[in-house]
Amino acid sequence: MANTVQWGTARARAVLATTILGSGMAMLDSTIVNVALPRIGAELRADIAGLQWTLDGYLLSLASLILVAGSLGDRYGRRRVFTFGVVWFGAASLLCGLAPNTGLLVAARVLQGIGGALLTPGSLAIIQSAFVRDDRARAIGAWSGLAGVATAVGPLVGGLLVQVWSWRLAFLVNLPVAAVCVWLARRYVPESRDEEVTGHPNVLGSVVGALGLAGITGALVEAPTRGADAVVVAAVVVGVVGLTAFVVLQRRGRDPLVPPRLFGNRTFVLANALTFLVYAALGGVMVLMVLQLQVSLGYSPTAAGLASLPITVIMLVLSARSGRLAQRIGPRTQLVVGPLLVAVGMFLLRRAEPGAGYFDGVLPGLLVFGFGLAAVVAPVTATVLAAAPDRYAGVASGVNNAVARTGSLVAVATLPTVAGLSGAQYADPAALTAGWQTALLVCAVAAAVGGLLALGTDNDVLRPRQPGGECHTCGVDAPPPRVRT
Repeated sequence: MANTVQWGTARARAVLATTILGSGMAMLDSTIVNVALPRIGAELRADIAGLQWTLDGYLLSLASLILVAGSLGDRYGRRRVFTFGVVWFGAASLLCGLAPNTGLLVAARVLQGIGGALLTPGSLAIIQSAFVRDDRARAIGAWSGLAGVATAVGPLVGGLLVQVWSWRLAFLVNLPVAAVCVWLARRYVPESRDEEVTGHPNVLGSVVGALGLAGITGALVEAPTRGADAVVVAAVVVGVVGLTAFVVLQRRGRDPLVPPRLFGNRTFVLANALTFLVYAALGGVMVLMVLQLQVSLGYSPTAAGLASLPITVIMLVLSARSGRLAQRIGPRTQLVVGPLLVAVGMFLLRRAEPGAGYFDGVLPGLLVFGFGLAAVVAPVTATVLAAAPDRYAGVASGVNNAVARTGSLVAVATLPTVAGLSGAQYADPAALTAGWQTALLVCAVAAAVGGLLALGTDNDVLRPRQPGGECHTCGVDAPPPRVRT
């Protein structure tokens, strides 16, 4: 039943609802926690490193395991792995909501990231394998927009939940969402897998990659307070050795997590580089913005969440249209203009300082920022998938998601240090404002560089293959994929 779902049908709506609920739950959780950070820090007496680990524990396991999760879906069934990931994510969310201290909260967040890794790449792979070829870009655009809304609306939902009861409700809310998602998946989503896959899942590569990321992340988070002590040096060594070994295994292994041939496509490489830079900038800004609004501008948790509502509205209205436009004119223009708009929006957000009003200090930057995101999110996702052969749909989605989460991971680990924040300085309005303005400049530069990289992408990657022509990139309009139920 793969490649039979058509846009506009009841089944298409059900498949989209399932994938958006699942991936949206994971995306929502990656931002909903941001607005709860001040309350988490106060109740659990956490310093800035504790708050960083609360965010990075989740991002670390998500980014580390999302590659093997994508290949597991191709191998054992995309719907099966996706559903298992949703159940795991819900159970880990319960543990987060019950955590009595920072250490156990971080451990539960690591477990939550494992569930997120299992369900996130499956969302796009299900769309890619379920929808007929001509409807894929439109479906991906709708998924990108609505799932992106989950990311943008996270601070608002988090603020409401924190004020209703406690930061714990920000995790417990995932339980009913997970239950609905599992029911929809089992009832409406067709199963699909790569029938040509051979060998065994590359668990060793996944473990080595996870150790590498963990080492580098640990060093980045702990170095500002520990200095170059034995623990930090050991973390650097583990990180460098782990990541080096991961690359070697992918190049020489019989069953690599990431087939090296994917990186022979320039558009695939550049689109993923753009993803890393834009999501690093996005992750850094979204984390610091809710702190800046609450600590420095005196917003309540709900008001801080509500402040980002314009981004939500823009993404909801424009993302699907952005996906269709990219397929019609080619994605390059949007991949260049979108990140540059994001950079301008970040620069304008530097005006969000103590004493500034919402309409003159916050809203202008958010509007430009939102238009930039709407321009780039759907096209870059469709471009990455289109630049890879259809049989690698799960792997390509996993790579792109891993790159995005790693970008956020690096931003959360490094930005506080770059911005000069340490210890409990995040609770000091003056220190936080100075750090906020510095971080915005760094993030704006990262986003702008991503847009410039997009100049080298193939503008025809989303267009139909001409009859009799040679197909160099098999994506949304490629020959029939070798993905069967």
